[in-house]
Amino acid sequence: MSTIANSKYEAVIGLEVHAQLLTESKAFAPVSTEYGGSPNTQVTPLCLGHPGTLPVLNENLVRYIIKMGLATSCSIAEKSIFARKNYFYPDLPKGYQISQFDTPICYEGYIDIELEDYDKRIGVTRIHMEEDAGKSIHDQDPYHTLVDLNRAGTPLIEIVSEPDMRTPKEAYEYLTKIKQIVQYLEICDGNMEEGSLRCDANVSIRPRGQEALGTRTELKNMNSFRNVERAIQYEIERQIDVVESGGEVVQKTLLWDANKLETRQMRTKEEAHDYRYFPEPDLPPVVVTEELLKDIEADLPELPNVRLKRFINDLGLNEEDAINLTESRYLADYYEAALDKLDEPKAVANIILTEVLRVLNEQSITIKEFPVTVDRLVGLISLKLEDKVNSSAMQEIFNKMLDNEKSAEKLAEEMNLLQVSDAGFVEPIIDEVIADNPDEVEKYKGGKKALVGFFIGQVMKKSQGKANPKQVRELLVQKLEEA
Repeated sequence: MSTIANSKYEAVIGLEVHAQLLTESKAFAPVSTEYGGSPNTQVTPLCLGHPGTLPVLNENLVRYIIKMGLATSCSIAEKSIFARKNYFYPDLPKGYQISQFDTPICYEGYIDIELEDYDKRIGVTRIHMEEDAGKSIHDQDPYHTLVDLNRAGTPLIEIVSEPDMRTPKEAYEYLTKIKQIVQYLEICDGNMEEGSLRCDANVSIRPRGQEALGTRTELKNMNSFRNVERAIQYEIERQIDVVESGGEVVQKTLLWDANKLETRQMRTKEEAHDYRYFPEPDLPPVVVTEELLKDIEADLPELPNVRLKRFINDLGLNEEDAINLTESRYLADYYEAALDKLDEPKAVANIILTEVLRVLNEQSITIKEFPVTVDRLVGLISLKLEDKVNSSAMQEIFNKMLDNEKSAEKLAEEMNLLQVSDAGFVEPIIDEVIADNPDEVEKYKGGKKALVGFFIGQVMKKSQGKANPKQVRELLVQKLEEA
């Protein structure tokens, strides 16, 4: 696919992100939302839209969306209403979805993103509440589509951006920031592979400098952050090729094929009126009181951008380390719990960003599953800071801590890795090394001071690594000068 005309065109990108909320029950029915249940076991007549059933709003759906609204600097509507969005699909047995249309509860916010060369503010048009549909399964039967309705009715929030993004990378960073925020708020686990975070992208192109928007297409079926970036890039290039060859971009919905790395047409795009929205007659308006708003504001955690700046300004971390530590709320919590016990920001950050993250990546686990408690990690760092172990011993002990519950000091003793700082132990070894190497002593005294490294190595070898290198250097220099 050609990209020869990229310099002539500008992409305009907007994202619609659905976040599945971590409520224990569904949006309008007292049914479990736990992931992984046997198909069609988490349903009730209400989920199926049977006559005579009435929805009851889950209070946590309201609390969670207001949290997200406040975290993205949105205005919060004092009064908002639900609407019925009518369309037929096999996994939507009611024939309509309860959503919000012209009165979203959160509106006119923004999310700031940081890229390598610049920062940018992306407008958030609206965040509204709705229920999820079920799941159609196409790959388990060669002749039929199977339907699992466990997901039907699960609470969702939809975050709709302004068309403020211009590159696939900006879209990637925006989506990453949303995932980080919902995880910090503990309202969604952000797992795209399991479908708890889903993203549709609206993409168009226009000649650079033109104000009017081009015809957009909608991209669906992107199940990872990288696929969102790849799909948008592909669609930008496809639209450029269409225009450059004399054609016109047609508004339609496209599915992303992650195996072939290309899109295919799903349907021509419906407009809002095609859904025949009308106010939901069985649910009253949602009224947000000042008391409720203050209660939710008080419950907000420190947000990632604020924590990042604090780590840099107050703890003295460099930007890269601070970004890596604050990427996950729970990793940042682990770090700060360690600082509560040992006020050494850089030493603690170093072992977390090297050894701890290495284990998390190798074992594909989260910090919640990491076997070394904060107390035990602090004990290990303290051994190093107190010169009781050297760097290589510290790593050996750390690796041993992964499969047992013993303290770092206990393991250091058992593994015979504790350094000895007793002058009575070190001095005889130093004297022996000096006596065994008269030629090197003369060269040292003659000005070759770099030979101190040779003497330290000999002492460490004879002490089987138990001598404290810092103490060895001090005593060696003193004795060599006196020799």
